[in-house]
Amino acid sequence: MNKMAEMIQAHLLSAIDNDDLVLPTLPEVALSIREAAEDSEISVSTLSKVIGRDAALSARLIKVVNSPLLRAATEVTDLHTAITRLGINYSCNLAIGLVIEQIFHARSDVVEQKMREIWAKSLEVAGISYELCLRFTQLKPDQAALAGLVHQIGVLPILLYAEEHNELLSDPVSLNYVIEQIHPALGDKILSVWEFPEQLVHLPGLIQDLDRGTDKVDYVDIVQIAQVLSSNSKERPLAALPAYRHLRLPTGTELQASDLLDAKAMFR
Repeated sequence: MNKMAEMIQAHLLSAIDNDDLVLPTLPEVALSIREAAEDSEISVSTLSKVIGRDAALSARLIKVVNSPLLRAATEVTDLHTAITRLGINYSCNLAIGLVIEQIFHARSDVVEQKMREIWAKSLEVAGISYELCLRFTQLKPDQAALAGLVHQIGVLPILLYAEEHNELLSDPVSLNYVIEQIHPALGDKILSVWEFPEQLVHLPGLIQDLDRGTDKVDYVDIVQIAQVLSSNSKERPLAALPAYRHLRLPTGTELQASDLLDAKAMFR
């Protein structure tokens, strides 16, 4: 690591520890949706009004319901029917995930492109996570998809920092090194500030430990496998990972990302 990358990493880590780093805020509509989801007696009509405040989000949810993965015999054209089809919990988690996409924007073309790449990879991991969860666990597929969408959320403040510091922005090697080293800690911090569910709040950091073992399958296992499948890494056999064995996934002929990517269409 060169001196500049080392200095910037130390500065950002210090800012994290001292709560001096400006973290992205969760949009107000997502906060409203989460608050609505905490009401166990909320009706479809009430949730429709909450989500309906954001016309673009409403359109995205309707598009999801009409995606190849979920499409039924009759096309859905209104938000109330879309939420009824998806279910309240599914609609809430999916809506929050879709709102997060709004955060992935920057003034600089270079940073914007990098954010688009991060979001595209997050979409792919989310789609694979959804299918893994649906096919091989009793956990909630929509929660797994949300986990996939936010697993790299810690990259955002680093890119926004780079946008204000040309010396880092003009050095891709140093930028990528800083991202790799500290985005997990930042991700944990952001999800904690956003008051994400306990099952997800430490996910960005935990998925880095490929030797992690647990008593029962969780969303970290799912996103770990989804991330490895998405990256198509050959460094370590997939079946050798504890998370892969933990999910009791196929051995011999290993699972391929192409087997699971149909779900990615639901987030487009």
